[in-house]
Amino acid sequence: MLVALLSLTLAFVSPTVRAAQPVDMLLVMAADVSRSVTEPKFRLQREGAAAAITHPDVVRAITSGPNRRIAICFVEWASANMQNVVIDWMVIGDGVSARLFGDRLIETPRSFAGSTSISAAIDFAVRQLERAPFVADRRVIDVSGDGNNIGGRLVTDARDDAVARNITINALVILTPIEEAFRPEHTNPPGGLEKYFQENVIGGPGAFTIVAENHGAFGRAMTKKLIQEIAGAPRNSLAAAD
Repeated sequence: MLVALLSLTLAFVSPTVRAAQPVDMLLVMAADVSRSVTEPKFRLQREGAAAAITHPDVVRAITSGPNRRIAICFVEWASANMQNVVIDWMVIGDGVSARLFGDRLIETPRSFAGSTSISAAIDFAVRQLERAPFVADRRVIDVSGDGNNIGGRLVTDARDDAVARNITINALVILTPIEEAFRPEHTNPPGGLEKYFQENVIGGPGAFTIVAENHGAFGRAMTKKLIQEIAGAPRNSLAAAD
């Protein structure tokens, strides 16, 4: 009788409560889909992210932790009022779940195109971490972008607020050759875009940047970045992707 009553009680517990299982990391992947990300560049980003998540070395890193799984939420962002959850929190614990995540990523349409508010993207990612239906000691925001912050509040304020919540922000910096830049002051700021991200965007324990020399290198750079993020070894910066 007691067992039956307990089973009935569990049936009415909300999915969020029942799903609050431990994972090794909560990771929000926040992808830039502002106007500078043309449709061909967007496809390279999406396909590159899907390939990275399903890469055997990334899956191996995911399954090497104590809980042998992480949870990922994939969001896209542009202007200060443009953020969208593309794939909500999903546990990745083997090749099958990684491929499912990657397939959904490829099949889902682009959210929008707009301006560039990294600060609003960070704030939105923080909210996703706060509502995650899983628990983890490590909470990470993975921001990828090809330009500096030009909308919303100061990006350094958003970064500092996230770090104060024990959240680490890493960055994948996508470079734009100067001859292809339609707004060089945005995609090629003084000192370079990686320096901008290092000084204004990343923060928290072991925070780092990695560079993709162009959108075609996005997948390779993301693969390296995910392995580094999941492994959690402290580094200030990684070398540019080949």
